[in-house]
Amino acid sequence: MTPQARSAAARTASPATSAVTGPTSAAAQRREQAVRAAVEQGLAGPDTPIVALLDTTGIRTSAAALRDAFAAVTDAPVLHAFAVKACPLVPVLRLLHAEGLGAEVASPGELALATAAGVPPADTVLDSPAKTPAELREALALGIAVNADNPQELARLDALVGSARPSSPVGLRVNPQLGAGSIEALSTATATSKFGVALLDEGAREWVVRAYAERPWLTRLHTHSGSQGVALPLMAQGVRAVYELAEEINAAAGRRQVDTLDIGGGLPVNFASDEETPTYAAYAQLLKDEVPGLFDGQYALVTEFGRSLLAKHGTVLARVEYAKTSGGRPIAVTHAGVQIAARTVYAPASWPLRIEAYDAKGRPKTGPAVAQDIAGPACFAGDLLAENRPLPLLDQGDYAGVLDTGAYYFAHHYSYNSLARPGIYGFTGDAEGVRFATVRTPQPISDLVAEAGGGHADALLADGA
Repeated sequence: MTPQARSAAARTASPATSAVTGPTSAAAQRREQAVRAAVEQGLAGPDTPIVALLDTTGIRTSAAALRDAFAAVTDAPVLHAFAVKACPLVPVLRLLHAEGLGAEVASPGELALATAAGVPPADTVLDSPAKTPAELREALALGIAVNADNPQELARLDALVGSARPSSPVGLRVNPQLGAGSIEALSTATATSKFGVALLDEGAREWVVRAYAERPWLTRLHTHSGSQGVALPLMAQGVRAVYELAEEINAAAGRRQVDTLDIGGGLPVNFASDEETPTYAAYAQLLKDEVPGLFDGQYALVTEFGRSLLAKHGTVLARVEYAKTSGGRPIAVTHAGVQIAARTVYAPASWPLRIEAYDAKGRPKTGPAVAQDIAGPACFAGDLLAENRPLPLLDQGDYAGVLDTGAYYFAHHYSYNSLARPGIYGFTGDAEGVRFATVRTPQPISDLVAEAGGGHADALLADGA
């Protein structure tokens, strides 16, 4: 099969099925009510042709499911640190912190967002394969937990820590080198992954044990083997590997030096229907079965879930600006494309999205399924969210609902054609109606001009430029 054929097959894959059959779950009913309310209340319309919606109730429910899943298998302390990269929005981080979650950050920007959301240093974990001395110095000064990525970074920490025990918990990230899942680019535990100390490389395991023996202040051990496309048993193997290494380190030290295991996140998300599977409960139980010592109270735990907490609770609503045909195939030209769904546009086989069809009033469209393309506004032919997808026929003025976009999609904007970032609104609803709260205002065009050097328009005309 050619790459073009694979892309076409991906864009016509199973996500279309649930879109035609219609919503039945409580989450789907909330989504349907919110879409209609967004149109009725003017959040979406001819002058605002793209808007993003976040289901606040769904986010709270996912956070509770995560807490409950681990509470059911251990009495040990567990910090659930939300991976900020999955949804770098201050109100979302604030909501999750109110639900008992901390923050996993990987840059000064993400740390600033977590701080603005009120996440305290004690509930923050710094991970990154490229931390600067300044980042490390700041984390140690604040008391933020740090997971060193490699021997050179550990040497930097040696210089910063000196002879005093740091106030920050410090650990080392290891790569168990288990292999890839179905999405190579996201797999973090391959033989040649850029993350962590490659545990199976010659001499690496011995170096790790020695590094802990030489540094009594190294008290954590970290791995992250999960990601979209990785099966739960493979994730569990990675956790078992880090547990066994911690036991070896503690045995060599003659004491329980490693007291906390950071097992990462990466629970896959079902993008084919409204069903939330796999569940946190299933994963926690698998870990208990496969690595029982993990939950015997000897180790505190840290998790770093992101996508699985947010993905199912986001919807991008895009107005159909034009409905046309080409080669006999209907095409709905919308305002949602590569700028909000770069992964889907460029790698549709790995990142298919469900599409729901709504009429001009925000009501679910009915009628026979017609194979059609859902196109974005960007100026290249491949800017398609769905290709040859069976849906009730979308007409000019209708809306395409792009589902499961709560993580990585509308918060990771791609500035193709200088398209502005859409507004994002959280919603709750009851018998009295749907209420919206502004999470992020629509980006004004003036911001785009400023980002593009508008304040330095004459810079290249100056003498010597």
